[in-house]
Amino acid sequence: MTSRLAVVAMLAAGAAFAAEATDPTVKAWQEAMGGGAGHAKTLGEMAKGAMAYDAAAAEAAKAALVAEAAAIPDLFRTQASDPKSKAKAEIWANYADFEAKAKALGDAAAALDTSSPETIGAGMAGVGGACKACHETYRSS
Repeated sequence: MTSRLAVVAMLAAGAAFAAEATDPTVKAWQEAMGGGAGHAKTLGEMAKGAMAYDAAAAEAAKAALVAEAAAIPDLFRTQASDPKSKAKAEIWANYADFEAKAKALGDAAAALDTSSPETIGAGMAGVGGACKACHETYRSS
């Protein structure tokens, strides 16, 4: 349970990186990542009992995560820069790997079983792991 809480905290923190970017491309990245973090937070809070379980809301959050993961490669296809961006240049130097990591996130989100808080919690480990794998390589701290 502690590792799930850490994953939820990490994902929720992602919403904070939408802070005041001025480049429109970077702003789009940040808004998309913040949206994904919000959906992950919803699922994580249901898993830990901090939010009442709602099957329809859980399934909607899962579907949004799957869609957002699928959009990541196109969102980041154009390299951009902004002082508020944490995206590393390695994204574009290793774009095939970046795309593979986005696909891994989508696969983990698609595999989520939203039938109960317990199954959501079990699946969120895979989602959090996929987020972490990409952020460790392609996001500056």
